[in-house]
Amino acid sequence: MSSGAIAIAERLLQIQAVKLNVEQPFTWASGWQSPIYCDNRRVLSFPHARDLVKSEMCSVIFEKCPDADAIAGVATAGIAWGALVADQLKLPFMYVRSKPKDHGMGNQVEGVVTPRQKVVVVEDLVSTGKSSLSICEVLREAGAEVIAMVCIFSYGFDEANEAFNQAGIPVYNLSDYNTLSALAIEKGLIKEEHTQTLLNWRANPSGWTGKH
Repeated sequence: MSSGAIAIAERLLQIQAVKLNVEQPFTWASGWQSPIYCDNRRVLSFPHARDLVKSEMCSVIFEKCPDADAIAGVATAGIAWGALVADQLKLPFMYVRSKPKDHGMGNQVEGVVTPRQKVVVVEDLVSTGKSSLSICEVLREAGAEVIAMVCIFSYGFDEANEAFNQAGIPVYNLSDYNTLSALAIEKGLIKEEHTQTLLNWRANPSGWTGKH
């Protein structure tokens, strides 16, 4: 575990942007039951946590994507982070809707995309990767070259890793499920005997319902 990933995980737990509860699992919109619930929108309300995330995102992009021409935020949760990062790095910014507007110009990409523009996509959370990759495809269809995705937190599902690999898009997350769950156990936020339960969910989240 990198020191940066631990620092982000610690701050997410501190401000309760991520909650863990094995005994009373959360239900996601997909219907999955889960011992973890992630709400990174909370980070925006805590200036010190917000600055840490912004700084780490900028560092990752500066190091891994030095040839980036623009930043694209994923609507809605990635818009604020993308704008903060683009402002700090002095790069053009755009954001991408999940579907085109049904009025006005009918835009799906808001902002200016130029042919072969090297774009880094900013997202708050990556789970299965399906919605994130659909946004990347929209940018590609608009003529951009998506060179990477950067997110605050990733569950690290094999399904997502494989999908991004097939799409040829590297993903850089500031922290991840394994780092955060290990830190939560270390701090006594989760009982050590629940370690295997957390690993079981991570290995098969869709089939975990009723088996915890």
